[in-house]
Amino acid sequence: MEKFEKKVLIVEDDQGLQSQLKWHFDDFETTIITASNVADALAQARMYQPNIVIQDLGLPPDAEGVTEGFRCIQEMLKIIPSVKIIVLTGKMDHRNALKSIEMGAFDFYNKPVEPDTLDHTVNQAAKIAKLEWENRSNQTQNEPIEGLITSNSHMINLCRMVTKIGRSNITTTILGESGTGKEVIARAIHKTSFEDNAKEAPFVAINCAAVPDTLMESELFGYEKGAFTGASKTTAGKVEHAQNGTLFLDEIGDMPLALQAKLLRFLQQRTIERVGGRSEIAVNTKVVCATNKDLEKMVAEGTFREDLYYRIGEIVVNLPPLRDRGGDSVLIAMHILKKLSKEMGSGELKFSSDAIKAIETYHWPGNIRELENRVKRAAVLADTKIINALDLQLEAKEETLSVINLKEAKRIAEVEAIQSALKISSNNISAAAKLLGVTRPTLYDMMKKYSLSSE
Repeated sequence: MEKFEKKVLIVEDDQGLQSQLKWHFDDFETTIITASNVADALAQARMYQPNIVIQDLGLPPDAEGVTEGFRCIQEMLKIIPSVKIIVLTGKMDHRNALKSIEMGAFDFYNKPVEPDTLDHTVNQAAKIAKLEWENRSNQTQNEPIEGLITSNSHMINLCRMVTKIGRSNITTTILGESGTGKEVIARAIHKTSFEDNAKEAPFVAINCAAVPDTLMESELFGYEKGAFTGASKTTAGKVEHAQNGTLFLDEIGDMPLALQAKLLRFLQQRTIERVGGRSEIAVNTKVVCATNKDLEKMVAEGTFREDLYYRIGEIVVNLPPLRDRGGDSVLIAMHILKKLSKEMGSGELKFSSDAIKAIETYHWPGNIRELENRVKRAAVLADTKIINALDLQLEAKEETLSVINLKEAKRIAEVEAIQSALKISSNNISAAAKLLGVTRPTLYDMMKKYSLSSE
């Protein structure tokens, strides 16, 4: 796969600032392109296909307004939908900054511009652009499987492994924490196995932890009429329903020990007997198991049969937790948010830079399931189209600056103090101002300065 190339287009009519930004961001890993008006910017975009744009809102012939700046954003996104646009705005222009985000800009930065502190926003944009580029490249090569969003090299190798498993008749066990996407992998194995007749081949899943022990046998193998009280008719079980398809035994580690012997017999002979029945029924099905438990430990403790352990683990797929998948958490969150935006029909929702940083640094104990829940909740309850770290109920962690900068240190300290005061006072502005030792108007000004919400 070819290497990602960082290309930055600077759109600024102030030649002094344009030169300052060009000099600051120009390094051996970055291609810098410049433009002074909308026409030149769009021409440069078509020619060089930049992945990051640093753009002033006030561009000629409307240098004192925002019409040309907004037009530039709209036209730029038509040419390169994935481009990350960072808008430069005046300190008192918060409304237009938010509007630019709603139009599709990645983030905004208040003037006067200090390139050292602008670095953080540019680096964040570059990181996201690279993740999306890697994901598109992988999809082009048909490597990631359906339903799995990734740019992580280990996960891509796992996808290749899954494709090979699907072309065999081997019994597979998927190991991984809750919420990592084990059923997605199981369905991918099924789809690869039956790609010629995927519509006809059934995929039958049973959660071994969700079925009571007393019902598990009849649920799996079915029962004959009169086999027990209430058995008014002969009923096929999950295994029979999976005939000529795939049987997915989720949470196999929770299967009752007494039933494990019957499951082993089925896996060895590929025949079953219904509860209350005497005739053997041949079943041709691919078997995929999954669990979040340590089966080796269970075997040692005597709670899982050793012979069954080796039978279901002919091939074992270890699915890593989300925290070990590099930048996948951000990539998946953006995919979920884009999908929600379409479903809700309320315009495109976006993450703020502090939300992206929070997603990136959070441990995600609940993995993809937790990520999806947090994003859905934030999308429904957020007051604006910009979702921040607080909307996700996460803390935004600031990166440690490589160069000590007093102004940036002061900004970080003030933001943290304001957020702490608001949290302690349950978002009561008067109480928060008193805690901080400032007046209400001063606190409002500081919150506006740092784009902080009282909610």
